[in-house]
Amino acid sequence: MAVIFYARVSTAEQTIEHQRHQAEAAGFKIDRVVADHGVSGVSTILADRPEGRRLFDILRSGDTLVVRWVDRLGRNYSDVCDTIRQFMRQGVVIRTVINGLVFDGATKDPMQQAVRDALIAFMAATAQANAEAMKEAQRSGIALARSMDGAVKYRGRKPSYSKEQFSTVCEMLGLSAGIGEIVSATGLSRQTIYRIRDDQAGAQGALARWR
Repeated sequence: MAVIFYARVSTAEQTIEHQRHQAEAAGFKIDRVVADHGVSGVSTILADRPEGRRLFDILRSGDTLVVRWVDRLGRNYSDVCDTIRQFMRQGVVIRTVINGLVFDGATKDPMQQAVRDALIAFMAATAQANAEAMKEAQRSGIALARSMDGAVKYRGRKPSYSKEQFSTVCEMLGLSAGIGEIVSATGLSRQTIYRIRDDQAGAQGALARWR
């Protein structure tokens, strides 16, 4: 029985190593890493990604699939739900680093299955909603940066966070994670996280101005 860690990064600023470090720090003993680079979880379903496709061939009954959160599998509601349920039918256990969620097909009790399936649906919907919210913040931030560029050349202080850290903060805030938990996951200060939380568009705009 193997523990397979799947990671996906969609931008150059994100790293597979960061996601793996988070998993290992949470206590996971990883046997193998499968990763997709530069692939969007919104426009490309898991089965259409080069490495994501391999998961369907690699995983066997009794294996554990670890992901940072369900959004690494995808940000499309239907795709995430279908993927998790297919893996469960194969006897694979899916575990997330953030929130410590566990999905498996072991239970035969109808009520427990209903609760499990409802949680899967909620997590998949949250992944898609977070992606849409971040896209909106990105559009607003870029528009703000362009409007400021047209008026003045002052870019303000360089952000103390990377695009990957910004994305992680937004994702975890969307999951109602505690500030302390986000500090541990990102290495950012509480003050920085509060600033991002209170003005996501402005925080995205600062990143855009310093690209």
